[in-house]
Amino acid sequence: MKTYLDCYPCLLGQALKVARLSGADETQQQVVVNRALDTLKEVSPSSTPPEIADLIYHIVREEGGAADLFQKAKEAATRQALALYPRLKALVAEADDPLERAVRLAIAGNIIDLTSAKEYDLWDTVERVLDQPFAVEDGAAFREALASAEVVLYLGDNAGETVFDRVLIETLDLPVTYAVKGGPIVNDATMEDATAAGLDEVAEVVSTGSDSLGTILDHCSDDFRRRYDEAQVIIAKGQSNYETLSSEGERIFFLLRTKCPVIAQDVGVPADSIVLKQGEKQG
Repeated sequence: MKTYLDCYPCLLGQALKVARLSGADETQQQVVVNRALDTLKEVSPSSTPPEIADLIYHIVREEGGAADLFQKAKEAATRQALALYPRLKALVAEADDPLERAVRLAIAGNIIDLTSAKEYDLWDTVERVLDQPFAVEDGAAFREALASAEVVLYLGDNAGETVFDRVLIETLDLPVTYAVKGGPIVNDATMEDATAAGLDEVAEVVSTGSDSLGTILDHCSDDFRRRYDEAQVIIAKGQSNYETLSSEGERIFFLLRTKCPVIAQDVGVPADSIVLKQGEKQG
């Protein structure tokens, strides 16, 4: 996905927010803002929003430290989601179409996003998503792709959301490789977060080798790139994965909630829609 003009003030706001969370004093915050402004002026307009965000977050790390600022929040989100896990499993077990319901639940989990200013009630979100019509629903293509796949590569998103991903993985009845970040970046899931959600019990958990938002392929390890290139079906969770991989072809299926109006515009749906979208055909 391209970077829209509306992305620029959002990226600047995130830089300031994370700088403050890092404990940076006012002078350091000013340096972060000034350097972020310089980056936004100089960056290529062909860059995706996560590619620009990666540059900005590295500025914050340099000025305010590289600690995992969101670790406690990630742990809390995982505990909250695990408390719902038996109810989520029951919802799938009682469904006429378990796969469709598990997909909806995975998308419901995408509401867990610490970079968003909106508050949410997790169980209320689950109930609303179960009844909400899909704005894009490429379910038939998804089922067809799964039917011929030997293994699925699942690109994770946020901690806590990982529990909802686990429910979908347990419904797929296929071997799954679950990819997480190679280091902390806001509340995106790392190996530690995936293990806390029990994903190591239902999938092979691997690192992308990158601590960038989304999946910036040029930043990923050779091992992950091999897995990515060989994957027959890829499930990509969340907005950042859509932003970085939206032009990567038909074997990718994006599961997300369009929390950002700019991303909603790019997908071609209203804000706050639920989406199961197959990637566009290349060439």
